[in-house]
Amino acid sequence: MRRQSLLPRRDFLAFGAAAAAAALLPGKAFPAIPTGVKVHGLSAFGDLKYRPDFTHFDYVDVDAPQGGTFNFSPPNWGANQSPQTFNTLNAFVPKGDAPQRMEMCFDSLMVRALDEPDAVYGLIAEGVTISDDRNGFTFSLRRQARFHDGTPLTADDVAFTFKLLKDKGHPDYALPLTHLDDAVAKDTHSVELKFSGKQSARTILNVVGFPILSKAFFTANPFDSSQLNPPLGSSAYKVGRWSAGAWIEYERVADYWGNDLPVNRGQNNFERIRIEFYQDRTTAFEAFKKGEILYREEFTSRVWATAYDFPAFTAGKVVKHEFPAETLPSMQATAVNQRRAQFQDPRIREAIALCFDFEWTRRNFFYGSYERSQSCFEKSDFRAAGTPSPDELAFLEPLRDKLPPETFGEAVTQPASDGSGRDRKLLGRAAKLLAEAGWKRSGDFVVNDKGGKLPAEFLVDDETFVQVFSPWVANMKAIGIDASIRLVDSAQYQLRQSTFDFDLVSAAFSFSATPTRDDLEIFFHSRSAGVSGSRNLPGIASPAIDALIDSVGAAKDRDSLTVAMRALDRALRARRDWIPSWYLANHRSAYWDMFGFPEHKPDFGFPVEALWWIDKGKAAKIGKA
Repeated sequence: MRRQSLLPRRDFLAFGAAAAAAALLPGKAFPAIPTGVKVHGLSAFGDLKYRPDFTHFDYVDVDAPQGGTFNFSPPNWGANQSPQTFNTLNAFVPKGDAPQRMEMCFDSLMVRALDEPDAVYGLIAEGVTISDDRNGFTFSLRRQARFHDGTPLTADDVAFTFKLLKDKGHPDYALPLTHLDDAVAKDTHSVELKFSGKQSARTILNVVGFPILSKAFFTANPFDSSQLNPPLGSSAYKVGRWSAGAWIEYERVADYWGNDLPVNRGQNNFERIRIEFYQDRTTAFEAFKKGEILYREEFTSRVWATAYDFPAFTAGKVVKHEFPAETLPSMQATAVNQRRAQFQDPRIREAIALCFDFEWTRRNFFYGSYERSQSCFEKSDFRAAGTPSPDELAFLEPLRDKLPPETFGEAVTQPASDGSGRDRKLLGRAAKLLAEAGWKRSGDFVVNDKGGKLPAEFLVDDETFVQVFSPWVANMKAIGIDASIRLVDSAQYQLRQSTFDFDLVSAAFSFSATPTRDDLEIFFHSRSAGVSGSRNLPGIASPAIDALIDSVGAAKDRDSLTVAMRALDRALRARRDWIPSWYLANHRSAYWDMFGFPEHKPDFGFPVEALWWIDKGKAAKIGKA
């Protein structure tokens, strides 16, 4: 499963109930950074790696050559982007299907360093000054900043952008701006973002990475998904040629104003980046085998294990390589939509989960790869384990009457099956849960007191998932659930997911290394449950979960953040809103052997299209010069 990600993107001392209550109060932003002083970067807890005079990030090669075309299949995307088609070039609105990587055309105020968990450094903004109350952030803009048509990028554009995204933007952008009171251009090159005080202390780390849009362009053109008109950008790439729904090229801007900035040096090395869209994985793989696609991440275990025997691979022209995954919390799971009445009882959600035989699926479909996911924040220190520590209980105890009792025992895990594909013990437990929830067997199905069946339909947009989920559906049918799978095209899938028109849907997401309250609200907070396009696919609306998210947002250091996140993970797992599925420890990458790349991969990101380059000597050897 390819991964969606939100764009842009330290043991804890024991404390008592009074300290826990204090932690729920809104935090002050960046207490280690003085107010009234312009700084070159921000970090959640003040620990910046790079000094004001740094010349480039350590994970780039500043001597990388530039040129060539990089035709690849992006493994991740965000907002309204789609990996299978596109019908709009506006990637910042709730509706429509936009092409992946449109964000490459737009600069932001600041950018993340990929070798630090939460640090941002100036791009459009050369620096930022925090107000005395720490609710205001004044950005000093670089005077050389330009849009692609040569017009200056000014404070008016920045102020316009944040107001527009708050009012009409995709929830990935709009929700973090909920507590933005105003965006004010103080002069041509100075803009202030003013927050209400209700925002998370780390909200600003998210919003400084939002794309800055042209006020002139979106005054003359509607800010919606109705047009295939490339919005005016300002970054290293701009939209070149394209064919709606089929392919798009991003061309490097030769006179890009930010080429020599420290945050850009050694990056954006390809002259052209081309993305082609395929409706199914088999067609995409065939294009890769022919050299029409040059880089892909392999998400089908069968293909990775058995299909790399084509001529270009056996001749050494194509390489398989596993790069270590980022140290980012991730979630790959199936959402059970509680907007549907039949799924509001957690016993039903648990029964559905018990029907998934991961051990059988791993052996028969995954060729022994993938590990069973258990947490909403897998592959991170935020994964809860065992019974709650005293520190976790300080967050959980005040909410005991609002949380499932399982929250306070061993962290909820998905049980291992006997690997038979139809574990009688687990299916027996599932059937008992249905009966306890009031569903009685009548013939082939269970029915409620009105004689109605219990429908549960998986919504998928790829034939691969029809195969993987079919045994799960068969087990659900065996205990009387009216289970099925519906395969739809990408556009319908995107629409139905964004409007929550589904029973069950699977997804994979990554969070930032230092999750903010805004990150978590989009997925788990009551406020996002009714917002079309949000990531709150199960429709979670729990005051207790809301309170735990607040505690994460108010954490004063990395130790307290870790404890708060573990408490949240424990509560979410006990609620069974998401059914954890599986995860990989590495990137299974395959590419034509014509590229150079930095020796050390950064821990918090893997933007191949930004960090790699064409090695002309390698390309010549395989006939790709």
